[in-house]
Amino acid sequence: MHTTTILVINCGSSSVKMALLVMPEERMIAHGMAEQLNSDDASWSWAVGNDQRGERVPMNHESAIVTLLAALRESLPDMVVAAVGHRMVHGGEQFSEPTRLNPTSIAQIESIAHLAPLHNPVNILGIRAAMSHLPHLPHVGVFDTAFHHTLPPHAYLYAVPLAWYQDFGVRRYGFHGTSHHYVAQQAAQSIGIALHDCNLLTVHLGNGCSATAIKNGASVDTTMGLTPLEGLVMGTRSGDVDPSLPAFIAQRSGMSLDEITACLNQQSGLLGLSQLSNDMRTLWDAAEGGHHDAAQAIDVFCHRLARALGGLSTSLERIDAIVFTGGIGEHAAAIRQQTVARLALFGILIDPTRNMQHGQQTAGIISTDESAFPVLVIATNEEAMIARYTHQLMEYSHE
Repeated sequence: MHTTTILVINCGSSSVKMALLVMPEERMIAHGMAEQLNSDDASWSWAVGNDQRGERVPMNHESAIVTLLAALRESLPDMVVAAVGHRMVHGGEQFSEPTRLNPTSIAQIESIAHLAPLHNPVNILGIRAAMSHLPHLPHVGVFDTAFHHTLPPHAYLYAVPLAWYQDFGVRRYGFHGTSHHYVAQQAAQSIGIALHDCNLLTVHLGNGCSATAIKNGASVDTTMGLTPLEGLVMGTRSGDVDPSLPAFIAQRSGMSLDEITACLNQQSGLLGLSQLSNDMRTLWDAAEGGHHDAAQAIDVFCHRLARALGGLSTSLERIDAIVFTGGIGEHAAAIRQQTVARLALFGILIDPTRNMQHGQQTAGIISTDESAFPVLVIATNEEAMIARYTHQLMEYSHE
């Protein structure tokens, strides 16, 4: 593979993130962000080596992309970008791999926007803005759901009328696929097992949380479902609840279905349980200081995570490693310790020192040498994975 430079764009509901990576070594040479878009507090920033710049200025998504691209050109006037990789949240059943973006594929993405109404329309907005200002470059869509296309029907089907799946696409899709795939590759390398022979439980813990069972390098089960609301307890999302809960609350509170859904997405999870914060660092400090609800929220979080890992293990013939990643997964030693302690029947043992060091001195391994199998901490790098996918697709198309 020859050396190329890939621009990665991640267009979120109120932010645009960009990164510039040299491939195939995956060396990041610049990263930028515009945040709090469509508000008076909107701002942008770029870091290119030691050169950091930015300002607070009203912006929407398109003007943010224009501003970030202009600032990048000023910092690196001679930089030649080979392709642009776009993070896409939902690919439905149509997109099982990275895809060249063109009018046909964009129309297909728009046709499934109802599956992710908070994410896909904004992703498409970012694509159109970037393509209008970088029309000469190939653009590639990388889908969070794509890695989970290997789920078997018994893992992705819900026990509801089959017509709901056939007519409306109701099924488990899974998310965070780019992160799960990245850390799976890194973990296989770390423990010396070829990915196609590797069986893992990967755990992405941030404001959004999900866990995945990976068998012979492929996703075979995962906790998020039709939407990212299902599964684990998250920062502001409830995760699994009784399906009759919305009707129950509607009858007793007078809230509409839209209001209840918004509450389950934005006011639940760690925030709802603790009545304090969705930030695990804040909750841990509060729990240490005797805050009962914060401590209880952490207990629920760890219990539900351990229970999910136990359930996901039934999709594997063996477990070669458990891998923690994401902001909480990479930095919250106590959360890892509490979760693994609930999995004592697996015979895994955490080394306190390695865990407190986040595995930085032991190739990511935080378990003891006597543990039934290793537990690892691996920093995710979704930008590198998107660039990897994009670079591979462009190399393949040139062969």
